[in-house]
Amino acid sequence: MGHMPFDVRGALPAQFESAFGAKPTHVVRAPGRVNLIGEHTDYNGLPVFPMAIQRAVTIVLRARTDGRVRLVNADERFGPREFELADEIEPFAPGDWGNYAKAAASILRERAGIARGFEAVVHGDIPPAAGLSSSSALVVACLLGFVAVNRLEIAREELMNLAARGERYVGVQSGGMDQAISLGGRAGHAVVIDFDPIRLRPVRVPDDWRFVITNSFVSAEKSGRARAAYNERVAECREALRQIGAHPQAAGWPRTYPGMVASIATNELVAMGDRILPALLAKRFRHVVTEGARVELARAAMLAGDLGRFGALMNDSHASLRDDYEVSCAELDTIVSSALELGAAGARLTGAGFGGCAVILCRAPADDFMRALDERLSRSDGAERRDRVFVAVAGEGAAAAAIES
Repeated sequence: MGHMPFDVRGALPAQFESAFGAKPTHVVRAPGRVNLIGEHTDYNGLPVFPMAIQRAVTIVLRARTDGRVRLVNADERFGPREFELADEIEPFAPGDWGNYAKAAASILRERAGIARGFEAVVHGDIPPAAGLSSSSALVVACLLGFVAVNRLEIAREELMNLAARGERYVGVQSGGMDQAISLGGRAGHAVVIDFDPIRLRPVRVPDDWRFVITNSFVSAEKSGRARAAYNERVAECREALRQIGAHPQAAGWPRTYPGMVASIATNELVAMGDRILPALLAKRFRHVVTEGARVELARAAMLAGDLGRFGALMNDSHASLRDDYEVSCAELDTIVSSALELGAAGARLTGAGFGGCAVILCRAPADDFMRALDERLSRSDGAERRDRVFVAVAGEGAAAAAIES
């Protein structure tokens, strides 16, 4: 439980009463995130550097006395969903929004034998399929909902691990960044997240820095083609690590990515990968080890207030994601190049890629820059779009609270 940083007297409780004939008793809010650097590193055990943002999934809910879960989405594009808590909760069809609630239920049923379901109205203002972690925010929000109505006490670090495992219920072999930052965000800070075990290292964002999120409007769904490509990258990274570890030239080297990045010079790792791995695996390996090293360099740049250095690392990250990891697209590359031409310090795709958003670093105030970027992009794709460009505000992590009647 905790303090809720928003008013819950408005439309959501009224919608809940309309749907369920009673007042909600709890509210949960779980933010989305923007990852500043450290992309496709979390599932390789390497750190990431995201921040929670002001966009979030909010749920108002009421406990049931039985194991039924009834969900209404404030967005009419997503129809109502119902299911029963059970030891084996069968998923809905792939890509169905209800699977994220089922993921939370399934993992908590396994962990704590939860027996009480809830009725809920779900509202989100994170653009869906935009690489800003709307799906993970929904998993986290539902997880906290089940924790609240079943009166569980679970440490936040364990919730981070449970939420990451829950997302795998929907078939994405994710590494845990999205869930950890949704639960562990801190206002005014970006957070370096280390894994195995999870450790959070908040870094205050300098007051005159602005991180601008720009949506490509290319859908980056965590189902179908993008999910398959994502999971392929996971498998390729594991195979590259296996081949490096088995090679006589790497005798005595650590057998994990964190061990290698911590103890061997980046250029030496890259040279070894280029020498002994097949071309495709060498590219994937090169991205992982260089991106892993960039996270600590970026943390040092933010601590020093060195905007130019941080921006240069973002640019290097995007080039690596585009060329070595092959997860960018023409629309994201256009956003990045346009931002840099308009004077941004750095720009890169954020999230898994295959569409979604870019994150751009510039000096405050950012209004003129954002206006110029929006105009340029609307000329290039012929569309003036609402919410194409907005400033990411670093916010607090997820919280649940009782609604006072």
